[in-house]
Amino acid sequence: MKLLVFGETGQVARELAALVRDDRRIETVPRSRADLARSGEAAEVVARCDADAVINAAAYTAVDRAEEEEALALRVNGAAPGEIAEACAARGLPLVHISSDYVFDGSGMAARAPGAAVAPLGAYGRSKLAGEEAVRAAGGAHAILRTSWVFSAHGTNFVKTMLRLGAERARLSVVDDQHGGPTAAADIAAACVAIAAALRGDPAKTGTYHFSGSPDVSWAGFAEEIFARAGLPCEVERIPGSSYPTPAQRPLNSRLDCTETQARFGLARPNWRPALSRVLGKLGAVKLGKTAPGGMPERAGTRERATP
Repeated sequence: MKLLVFGETGQVARELAALVRDDRRIETVPRSRADLARSGEAAEVVARCDADAVINAAAYTAVDRAEEEEALALRVNGAAPGEIAEACAARGLPLVHISSDYVFDGSGMAARAPGAAVAPLGAYGRSKLAGEEAVRAAGGAHAILRTSWVFSAHGTNFVKTMLRLGAERARLSVVDDQHGGPTAAADIAAACVAIAAALRGDPAKTGTYHFSGSPDVSWAGFAEEIFARAGLPCEVERIPGSSYPTPAQRPLNSRLDCTETQARFGLARPNWRPALSRVLGKLGAVKLGKTAPGGMPERAGTRERATP
C-alpha cells in the first residue's frame, strides 16, 4: 500500500514518515509542493499521485493567532481539506483527515461521542469544523479522526515546553481545570495507517471517529507526570484557566469517547504514559533533567506557564 501524506514537518506527519516498511510506501507532501493556503495545489497533487490512500496531517495549528487570522485558518483547515477530499472522491481514494477536540465547546464532564453536538469556542475550532464538513460533503470514502493534546519529540508541544520550563523553574503554574487525553503523535500515525487500510478494503467504514490517549488527565496532572519521569524537581501549582486568560478560549472538557473507533477498527485508546517515556527517551530527558527546546511561555510576574 502506498500512502500520500499531506504535511512533512508536523508531529503526526513526521511519525507517519517513519512507518515505511517493505509492503508500505509513504510519500509526504511538503508545503513547497502543496501549500494548503493556496487554492488547488493540494487537489492537483492528489490528481497526479499513484497512492492507494491519502492522509491529511497538515493543518493551521496556531490556536491563539487564529483569532486574528481566521480567514487563513479557514483556508488551510477548512477549504483545503475539502479540495483534497473532492480530488480523492474523484479517484476513488480513501481519505483519513485529522481533526480536533476543539470542534466541541468543552462543557460538562462526560466524554464526547463522535455524534455529539459541535459548538467550537473560537476561530481554530471553527476552522477545523469547516474542514470536517467539507470532507463529508465531498462524498468519498473517508474517516475524520478527532484527537487531542498531541505530543512527540518533534516540533513545539506541551511536553517539550514543560521540560524546558521545569529545568528553569522550581515552581510552575499549570492549568488544572482543563481535562483531556494526551495522545502521542506516533500512536495517531499508526492509527491513521490502520484506518486507511481498513477504508481501502471496506469504504462502508466511512465516518467520524475519536482517538485519544488514556487515561484522561488535567494539564497540571500531565505536567506532574512529565516532571516525575524526567526527574525534574519542579513543583506544579494547580491553577484555573481563568487565572491565565489566552486570546482563544480552551475547552474545559476535551474527553473523547473512542469506543466506536475500537469497535470498527480494533484500535483501543493507547496509554500515554509509556508513550511519554519513549518520547522523553528520544529527547534524552528520562531521569536526567535534560531538556529540549519547546514553545514560548506566557509571562505574568514571576509565574510562568505554557499555553496548551
